[in-house]
Amino acid sequence: MIQQRANFDWMLKELSDGVGGIRQIVVLSADGLRIARHGGDADAADRLAAACAGLQSLAGAVATEIPDSDGQMRMVIIEVRGGFFYMMAAGPNAYLAVLAAETVDAGLLSSRMRDLVVRIGAHLTSPPRRDGQAV
Repeated sequence: MIQQRANFDWMLKELSDGVGGIRQIVVLSADGLRIARHGGDADAADRLAAACAGLQSLAGAVATEIPDSDGQMRMVIIEVRGGFFYMMAAGPNAYLAVLAAETVDAGLLSSRMRDLVVRIGAHLTSPPRRDGQAV
């Protein structure tokens, strides 16, 4: 885990408070390290962040197969019995992931996630690392 960025707490809480049904929000680096979280426990957030690294890589590979695509993943949505998973690119090497109940207003959540990324996208970045250290 990257050290929790406390200044994100209020922004993630604002997203959670503004959309009913959110269970957990995680901000993560492209290599699957948790940067910040709201809701749920830290271990679950770390597991979600690690899973997201593989998912964003898979989404990028699929994007390259789409004609005229720039190959960059913008958003992934997974619907399962019991709820939804959303992951959105949030800045260079950073992603915003949300787990939500099946009662969530999907359109509202997508919109609020985009608003959050637009407002704070420059702060939701993770510098490249070499040997565990920022470069």
